[in-house]
Amino acid sequence: MASENLILTPEGRTKLEDELRYLETEKRAEIGERIKVAREFGDISENSEYDDAKNEQGMVEARISEINHILSEATVVDVPKRSNKVNIGSIVHVNLNGSERVFTIVGAAEASVADGRISNESPVGSALIGRKKGDSVTTVGPTGREIVMEIVKIEH
Repeated sequence: MASENLILTPEGRTKLEDELRYLETEKRAEIGERIKVAREFGDISENSEYDDAKNEQGMVEARISEINHILSEATVVDVPKRSNKVNIGSIVHVNLNGSERVFTIVGAAEASVADGRISNESPVGSALIGRKKGDSVTTVGPTGREIVMEIVKIEH
């Protein structure tokens, strides 16, 4: 990750700390055991079990490094308990072309569109930040299409 300004919610920090703890303890031990067993099969030059375990070990170590970087560089923002404006950590209900969509505004490090967690840096996220219930918001989406939404409800 580049050295941009990383933002995390307290919930996001906790999830990353839990993932880091799991990777450093359970997952490392599991992969170490797989490597040990694969070595016992003999010649490791043509041992697919060994290769798979070493590849997984590399991916786990890269993820551990990434999480450590995020946790050391990120700013943890306090989610306001009461606010009439959209902030990082807000759950925003919007009317989008006649259907209601729900977004949680988070920092880029914890964004997951599939889970409805959008980055404050995304076109939709940045357009919603600072807005109030009843506001009509227009932005250009990632496909270049104009998106018009009305904020129906804001939760914190």
